[in-house]
Amino acid sequence: MYNHGYRRESFNSTRSGTSDEDMVEIAGATLDFSVTDDVPPLENAASEGHSTHNGIGAKEASKMMDFLDEPVPGVGTYEDFNTIDWVREKSRDRDRHREIASKSKESTWALIQSISDAFTGWLLMLLIGLLAGSIAGLIDISAHWMTDLKEGVCLEGFWFNHEHCCWKSTEITFEERDKCPQWRSWAELISGKTDGGLAYFLNYMIYIFWALLFSLLAVSLVRSFAPYACGSGIPEIKTILGGFIIRGYLGKWTLLIKTVTLVLAVSSGLSLGKEGPLVHVACCCGNILCHFFTKYRKNEAKRREVLSAAAAAGVSVAFGAPIGGVLFSLEEVSYYFPLKTLWRSFFAALVAAFTLRSINPFGNSRLVLFYVEFHSPWHLLELIPFILLGIFGGLWGAFFIRANIKWCHRRKTTKLGHYPVLEVLVITAITAVIAFPNEYTRTSTSELISELFNDCSLLDSSKLCDYVTELNSTKPADDLPDRAAGKNLYQAIWQLTLALIFKIFITVFTFGMKVPSGLFIPSMAVGAIAGRLLGIGMEQLAFYHHDWVIFKGWCGPGADCITPGLYAMVGAAACLGGVTRMTVSLVVIMFELTGGLEYIVPLMAAAMTSKWVADAIGREGIYDAHIRLNGYPFLDTKEEFRHKTLAMDVMRPRRNDPPVTVLTQEGMTVEDMETLISETTYSGFPVVVSRESQRLVGFVLRRDIIISIENARKRQDGIVSTSVIYFTEHTPPHPPNSITPLKLRSIMDLSPFTVTDHTPMEIVVDIFRKLGLRQCLVTHNGRLLGIITKKDILKHMAQMGNQDPDSILFN
Repeated sequence: MYNHGYRRESFNSTRSGTSDEDMVEIAGATLDFSVTDDVPPLENAASEGHSTHNGIGAKEASKMMDFLDEPVPGVGTYEDFNTIDWVREKSRDRDRHREIASKSKESTWALIQSISDAFTGWLLMLLIGLLAGSIAGLIDISAHWMTDLKEGVCLEGFWFNHEHCCWKSTEITFEERDKCPQWRSWAELISGKTDGGLAYFLNYMIYIFWALLFSLLAVSLVRSFAPYACGSGIPEIKTILGGFIIRGYLGKWTLLIKTVTLVLAVSSGLSLGKEGPLVHVACCCGNILCHFFTKYRKNEAKRREVLSAAAAAGVSVAFGAPIGGVLFSLEEVSYYFPLKTLWRSFFAALVAAFTLRSINPFGNSRLVLFYVEFHSPWHLLELIPFILLGIFGGLWGAFFIRANIKWCHRRKTTKLGHYPVLEVLVITAITAVIAFPNEYTRTSTSELISELFNDCSLLDSSKLCDYVTELNSTKPADDLPDRAAGKNLYQAIWQLTLALIFKIFITVFTFGMKVPSGLFIPSMAVGAIAGRLLGIGMEQLAFYHHDWVIFKGWCGPGADCITPGLYAMVGAAACLGGVTRMTVSLVVIMFELTGGLEYIVPLMAAAMTSKWVADAIGREGIYDAHIRLNGYPFLDTKEEFRHKTLAMDVMRPRRNDPPVTVLTQEGMTVEDMETLISETTYSGFPVVVSRESQRLVGFVLRRDIIISIENARKRQDGIVSTSVIYFTEHTPPHPPNSITPLKLRSIMDLSPFTVTDHTPMEIVVDIFRKLGLRQCLVTHNGRLLGIITKKDILKHMAQMGNQDPDSILFN
């Protein structure tokens, strides 16, 4: 109701949008009210089937216009930064479906159209899966190549990354399998030397140069062409799926720029991942493809069903986990998720995963870089260290959320937010300078996780697999006994400890910058490092003290008891769960990564422990915290309302305020209506029988009134400022030469949701959540008292939670 989307100076603002000066800070991006490329213009939205409007004859124009018979282009659409009316959208779709079903019995052609209408949903899911999988494959291949470009180049073809360059080489030794004559470091190309202080310095400087160049290009493209392309995108996706409209956030420019800059940001070496932004990319694909199907283009609720399925496809290609993607969409991002959407989400995730598998971006026939398989079972007593990892993950998640939100709040409220390019370059420079000397921070985060998850065998040359091996061992290569740690392993432990400290702090400052930045991979990296360190510690403890009580009976001398890679995987799940508060979907995603059912219990134990610990410190996950930080009108279905307040305590107007602004069902002129609209900023008005009786008739939206009056002036003769507006079903007869009245009953909601003034707010909040209402009218004995909007409820909940109610920016 309290909406500032309409400008008082121009009555035509609903058609042209607001000026370019109306900018709002949102999720680290600058929102431009004039961007409308993800929703067709009002004229196009209703152009089909209404061509007869332009040919109204003089006789037709002289009669009273009734919009029940002639739908008006633009009526029923929404202004930017407003919430959709779920009830109205679902009602429209039911009416459309009934019409198609009734016509299908009349002719064969109508039956074919009915079948086609039912099939379009599945066709759309197929197209989303194909497009999302293709883009994800392109991003994976490009990011892998550009990451390796910071360290050297392939002489046989600059487009080959390091691994592909050395595939066909016959001059590779087992000890130095990453070195081949075809791949040259930058120092070798410039100075001809591979070792020494000069070569190290040159590689160091060129690494920093490429990192700064990639990050500069990323932030410049985002800032210049698509401000919405920054960040993770998941908080905004959650808000959009909750019914909020952000025009341009899922548009074609955002898709293009986010795809390009995501590759640049990941390649720069910043502590961020591409998995979260891939959800945004997939939703952009879904939104753009919706424009080709009328029933999704014209219905915001149906479009959100598609976006829920697109989010599942995004996680499917991000982790190679189709089932986990569906559960992620259901558990984490979706607001309305009917059974039909579940099936279609599964199909879209399946097609996306199949497409990515066909592209084979990593050359290993796997969907992700860190697919692993463990060979040793876990023991019941290992649940103790697994739970300890869960506690660490919960503590890390709570710390990260608080620290990151404070830093992002400082960015929004100080001059720091005015220099996004400088901030990105400074963070990139700090990251590159500190990361290069440590091989575990220099490599890409995905490759680091892959190495940490790895189960050591005799053929591994990694430092993490440097054990003292008995020469007379007869064990198979995949069932090696626990062994004493070698010199390189102790060195790797120190490097991993430094990498853990570095990742914990640098990620706080990186997430939320004006480049595409995901949080899944950095969180998993923190947990995987901690888990691997704990796993190595447990392994050495079992080796040197196998006679202790905790190891007796299951971990004797020469047995393969402890798998450090499993601890890394459990730690990754714990930290990711602590930050996002995911449970079921997280466990399924991690299970699909490893391909082993027997490790579900450790994952479940760690995920639940991390959630309990993190919830004990703070109830919000990182995405909910960013939603609150940006003031989005998101009514979380998981949050409980425990306060004993009534509807009269929340409704507007409050006590001692002027009475609520209303329209009467007859008697108001066009001039009165235009004056009322220009002097108020409300999104809608209750319609009453008279100001004296205050008996409620219905509710009408401000935007629909404006568009209807504009169209009536253009297409109906005799509509002037003194024309009387009627919201009644039957209008009184008027003489032939009198001023033509205007009937607007068709744009009025005849069944607005109402509650009494003594209705508990607990029930009101439940109604808003389950029905997706924009507003609810408050009555007393049938008389209108006031109105409660979604924004009023969110402000009331913030106030009851000792938070700033003015932080809710949008309605």
